[in-house]
Formats: sequence, C-alpha cells, structure tokens
Amino acid sequence: MLVRIAGNLARFLLSLLAATVLVFALMRVLPGDPAVIAAGQNASPEIVASLARQFGTDRPLPVQYWDWFSGLWRGDFGVSYVTRADISPLVADKVQVSLILVSAAMVLALAIAIPAGTLAAVRHNKPSGALVSAASQLGIAIPGFLLGIVLVSFFALRLGWLPANGWVAPGVDFAGFLSRLVLPVMALAGVQSAILVRYIRSAVLEVMHEDYLRTARAKGLSRMRALGRHGLRNAAIPVLTVTGVQFSALIIGAVVIERVFVIPGLGSMLLAAVGNRDLLTVQSVVMVLVAITLIVNLLVDVLYTVLDPRIRAAVR
Repeated sequence: MLVRIAGNLARFLLSLLAATVLVFALMRVLPGDPAVIAAGQNASPEIVASLARQFGTDRPLPVQYWDWFSGLWRGDFGVSYVTRADISPLVADKVQVSLILVSAAMVLALAIAIPAGTLAAVRHNKPSGALVSAASQLGIAIPGFLLGIVLVSFFALRLGWLPANGWVAPGVDFAGFLSRLVLPVMALAGVQSAILVRYIRSAVLEVMHEDYLRTARAKGLSRMRALGRHGLRNAAIPVLTVTGVQFSALIIGAVVIERVFVIPGLGSMLLAAVGNRDLLTVQSVVMVLVAITLIVNLLVDVLYTVLDPRIRAAVR
C-alpha cells in the first residue's frame, strides 16, 4: 500500500510540474505585452522598455519560467504588473475565503445527497424514491448562479433574514460570517447535491444486488441494517472518486457564485485580473486552482487505496 501511495505522490509531483509549464506557456500565447498594457498605448518606447526590464519580460522565456517556477516553491508569486503589489499575500488571503466557501458547500451537499441518494435507491420502485430522483434531475438542470439569485430574492430581499452579499472574516464577526456564508453555500451545494444523489443512488443500487448483501439478509438482518453494516462502505468507494471530481468542479464553479454574492475569493481575484490584463496575477491564480485540484485528486487516490480492500490485497 505504501508503494502505491508513493506512486500516487510521484504522479502528483510530475503533474504539478507539467501544469506549471502548461500554465506559463498558455499565458505567453495570449496577445498583448504586459509592459505595453501597464504603460498605456500612447507610452514612449523608452517607458515600455523600462517597464519590460522591471517586469523581467524582456528576458528569454526559459529564464522567465525559471524565475516564476523557483518563486512558487518559496511561496513567492511575484509582483502584479498593474497594481505593483505583492501577489503572494493576496492569493493567501483569497484562497482561504474560497476554500471555506467550497468546503462548507461540499459538506452540505454530502449531508443532503447521502441520505437522499440512499433513500432513492432503497425505495427505487416506490413513489418516494421516484420523487427524489425527479428532484435531483431538476436540481442538475438549474445553474448555480440562477439558484443564487433566487435565494437572494427570497431570503434576503423578500424575507430579510440574511444579507444579500458581502463577506466578513470569521475572526472579526463570527455571527456576521455565518450569516453571509449561508446563501452562497446553499447556491453551490444545491446543484452539487443533486449530482451526487444520482451517483449515490446508482452505487447503492449496485451494492444491493451483491451476493454478500443477500447473505446478510438471509441471516436475519433487515435491508437497512444489512446495507448500513456491509453495503455503504463498498458503495462509498466509487462515490469518493466522484466527490473528488465534484470538489474540483466546485472550486471552478465558485468563480461565478463569488461574483454573484460579492465574495472576495480567488474567483473574484481572477476575474478582476483578467479584466485588468494583469497576466502574472492570472497566471498565479490559475496555478493555485490547478494545484488545489491536483491535491484533491491525490487525496482521493490515497483514500481509495485505504478504503478498497481489493487494492490493498493487490499491492501486498
């Protein structure tokens, strides 16, 4: 098992290295010289050349890549081409906001999807199971930003129970932090829970037809006790993979939700940097998002190895 985990870690490091090359190359393919953008279209060639020297964009591409790559491992993302501010503390602050939002949304999505998906599987031939399946199909069809707008219109504008937007750090005002977290988390979790319900339903249905579950039923266990004692762990293995993928999708999907609810996370930072043509900031934020996705995939692979006895037996 340790050998397999070491292999997963090696693949993660290689993927991360390849991602740095790809992200750097894609940013260089985009049209526009950062020095010209920062100086303005009417700036003299001397000013543009001076800014290019300050930014380091006049150096060969391999040198630029190495400077950026070596800075990443020290936690130094460089200095913004537009604001001239250090990018590292900004990214560190924004990533905390995004991870809080996405993690809370995933926890809520799983809290809804696990019982709902299990119910839809156990009662798949009953009206209640069909109703849960139909509700999940409807939830998948609703975009997250639209659900966010509906939630704001109802809970914030009509009822006045919750703030419509904004963000407060938990260390400053915890009650205000929670009140502003509810609606965006519900908007993100609504769609994700509907997607996870479908996968959990399929996984539980497959487990219910396994021989070991029928044996447990023959020994006198009820359907729910047999499923809880023997089936859910096996059903959790494929669901774990889907959860990792959906968590990565949530990180990207949070970009729009952060915009809707005026949340200062990585998504808002990325959109602002794109609008300002701040390519180094865009490059850094994209790299952070890619790194988070790869870390999530690594954790899923490790948990898959730990939970699946077939894999543990194969690597002994």
